[in-house]
Amino acid sequence: MRQSFLPVSLAAMTLMATACGEHKPAADDGVNVINADSLGKHIGVLASDAFLGRKPFSEGETKTINYLKEQFIAAGLEPGNSDSYFQDVPMVKISTVAAPAMQVQSAKGNFTLKGFDDYVIWTDKADSLISLKNDEIVFAGYGVIAPEYNWNDYAGLDVKGKVVLVLVNDPGYNSGDTTLFKGKTMTYYGRWTYKFEEAARQGAKGCLIVHNTNAASYPFAVVQNNWNGSRLHLDNRNKPHQDCDMIGWISGPAANKLLAAAGHDSTLLAKADQRGFKGVPLNVKISTSIQVKSEYNLSHNVIGKITGSKHPDQYIIYTAHWDHLGIGKPDEKGDSIYNGAADNASATAGLLELARAFKSLNPKPERTIVFLSVTAEEQGLWGSAYYAQNPVYPVAKTVANINMDMLSTHDRTKDIVVVGRGQSDLEDLLEEEAAKAGRYVAYEPHPEAGYYYRSDHFNFAKVGIPALYTETGIDIVGKGKEYGKKLDEEFQEKHYHRPSDEYNPATYMLTGAVDDLQLMFRVGKRLTFDEKMPQWKAGSEFKAIREKSLSGN
Repeated sequence: MRQSFLPVSLAAMTLMATACGEHKPAADDGVNVINADSLGKHIGVLASDAFLGRKPFSEGETKTINYLKEQFIAAGLEPGNSDSYFQDVPMVKISTVAAPAMQVQSAKGNFTLKGFDDYVIWTDKADSLISLKNDEIVFAGYGVIAPEYNWNDYAGLDVKGKVVLVLVNDPGYNSGDTTLFKGKTMTYYGRWTYKFEEAARQGAKGCLIVHNTNAASYPFAVVQNNWNGSRLHLDNRNKPHQDCDMIGWISGPAANKLLAAAGHDSTLLAKADQRGFKGVPLNVKISTSIQVKSEYNLSHNVIGKITGSKHPDQYIIYTAHWDHLGIGKPDEKGDSIYNGAADNASATAGLLELARAFKSLNPKPERTIVFLSVTAEEQGLWGSAYYAQNPVYPVAKTVANINMDMLSTHDRTKDIVVVGRGQSDLEDLLEEEAAKAGRYVAYEPHPEAGYYYRSDHFNFAKVGIPALYTETGIDIVGKGKEYGKKLDEEFQEKHYHRPSDEYNPATYMLTGAVDDLQLMFRVGKRLTFDEKMPQWKAGSEFKAIREKSLSGN
């Protein structure tokens, strides 16, 4: 009787454990569902000429979002926004024509700065005319208010209705002082987007950032691409929102001319690196204008989900942006369609692969998995910004965001690159899973460039959600880092944001992409069968935001 009773008890216990959600899938369950053939098929469709470069507000958008909806349904995903697979993103297309010059008045004499050559300005306001008329310039150091670093460049400084002149990056970068902020590693406060936002919060009418190639990580020519162009922005007509009238960049030599007119030289800029620096009015006034044309429309995020079996009200969100640049200036071959195969049809297709993999799991994921393909990343991360400001799922209940932007088009690599070292526990999970797969985590080689603040995960981080962002490794199996670095540089030089970023099944290896997707899957699978919430690490500028969110304050 005892011998026959034991197996029955074990069987009963197994059934009870399964019913209670204690049964977990094997480590490799779902991993092999992700495959290169399926991935390549989706990239080929999304990056085809028929999709017209996937630009928001275009026929290419309509084709793209409908394709994603069809594939979400085919993968067995539920609608992610109530009964819809779409989240409307109200936007405005702002086209600007800036006056060709800026007049400068000072006690030392008057002179003119030339648009495009000396400065680039635009606006995020939809007014028909933006005008500066003898508006004062105030030098506000780095334009930073960072309580956790005991730093306030605006302390005691009146900038209301004035134009602030600020430096790019953080004080620790230019000074070389590792005790200031994070030294050479850029923080959120070093990003140009933050500078404009803070200037607006302080009531400034305008904000000009002094360009420096090393500190910005790109030449002034990149900034010049914004001259008299059109930009997308969220439609904020129905909600309170602060923007400066005018924002932009000024070249280093032009900034020195302004300083000279105020009786200063570049040593004033160096003083801003010192703790306790106080900003100063320059007693210089500027005048210029911007003509504005606005077009309001809707773009769309695409959302699907797998409802969790045990914790349906806890969410893990995978993101990738579906948009690219549409139709633009023809290249040397006459091709004008910016197909965006690597950027970012690859990771959008990766979302579909991840969806199939999670859907195959038995038992089902215990936490809800959300697959979010966002719009307008190329225009300023606007789709993810709108989601973060208007979340479908509560921020405090969102466990993590895992973001993908440009998967590998080459062979397998030993490494996978984490962008934003020391930010959250998600890095540790990735490192553990990479080690199990015989791989290793490397970190971005240029943390001073602030790449952690340049993709869609950043908007999740801004509201406190732990966010992981990886890039393709360069340590290619059997060929090494130098070979991988050469391939990366070749893509950046010849194909990035050019019509030649096209899908070619003969040259796209995708084995490296599959390996990376499998790691992203393994990290998410661990999270969905876990009771813990990943945390921001000490020193992260997003830690306090998360703690406030979780406390309900």
